[in-house]
Amino acid sequence: MAEDKIDIADEDLGTSPSRIGDPRIRHEIHRAAIWAGVIGLGILAVYIARPLLVIFGALVFASMIDGGARLLGRFLPIGRTWRVSIVLFFTVGFFGWLIYFAGSTISQDAAEFPALIQQQIGQLIEFARAQGFAISQDHLENYAGSIGSGISTVTKALGGIVGGVTTIILIGIIGIYIAIDPLLYERGLAWMLPRHRRGEFYKTAARMGQTLRRLMAGRLVGMVFEGVFTYILLAYGGYIVGVGPVPMAALLAILTGLLAFVPNLGAIISGVLMVLVGFSEGTDMGLYTIFVYFFVQNFDGYVVIPMIAQKTVDLAPALVLAAQLIMGILFGVLGLFLADPMLAMIKVALERRAEQNDAEAKLQEAAGNGA
Repeated sequence: MAEDKIDIADEDLGTSPSRIGDPRIRHEIHRAAIWAGVIGLGILAVYIARPLLVIFGALVFASMIDGGARLLGRFLPIGRTWRVSIVLFFTVGFFGWLIYFAGSTISQDAAEFPALIQQQIGQLIEFARAQGFAISQDHLENYAGSIGSGISTVTKALGGIVGGVTTIILIGIIGIYIAIDPLLYERGLAWMLPRHRRGEFYKTAARMGQTLRRLMAGRLVGMVFEGVFTYILLAYGGYIVGVGPVPMAALLAILTGLLAFVPNLGAIISGVLMVLVGFSEGTDMGLYTIFVYFFVQNFDGYVVIPMIAQKTVDLAPALVLAAQLIMGILFGVLGLFLADPMLAMIKVALERRAEQNDAEAKLQEAAGNGA
């Protein structure tokens, strides 16, 4: 009986139905499995895209803190935690001053600003009608309602996680934790990768961090320049040409500085607001605000930004606008603000991948020549 069992165990039962002998079929199944995995990850990314966007926003915020801490490290030989604390202290102090200044100085202007813009748009419509353009007020209201409903739908992308203010707080908290000890999280991600891939990951992460820090540093300097220079020209420059100060100069300067964080679109929006306010006080002041807008934007674009961003990632304006359009539709205001940094990170990742491919091709060529 025991011998029968041995004979049965030694007997060839044939190839398992789960085994694929043809290498070509195995290769195709392997490719199909990879594509299925990619599609599955894509579907998963759609469902978790909102929290991932918040995490990416925290990384952007952390890079800004990290850049400030590194800058302080050149002058202050103190620990990283202290340098991060100093950067956060000045950041909170600046926003506290901005809120106080807005509350005590420009609160009345801010209350009158929407009505003034609406009035100027109405006058612009009347001027267009006088020139023979058939513009219907009802159609414009319908378009405005559609845009408003679209914006409300888009902003639900953030409301799905938490409210807008809470989202900002969450980005700040996560960003602070990452900025205090970024190597902790970098090592954690590297640990999940195969050992032979960790070196390339560290190189890619280092280049991404450097690019993001420089990009954000250039953005912050541009914001400060545009805000301060716009205020000087609107509040005091008008005396030189005889038109006097532009109304709501402080409010327009703050909006110009904040909107400068969003390249291309932010400048257009701030310029339109500035010109509308200028023409509310007459043609001469309106023309002066046009001059201020073009002067500030051209000086910033051709002098300030090139000096700051010589070593920063170079992004094509059309590509940035396309990314802003897509991210704005998908994720609202937060997606619009993060479109440029995300595009820069994608570009760095693709450049690193191209470098790896070139290195592998050179190794294969050298091995072939050696053989």
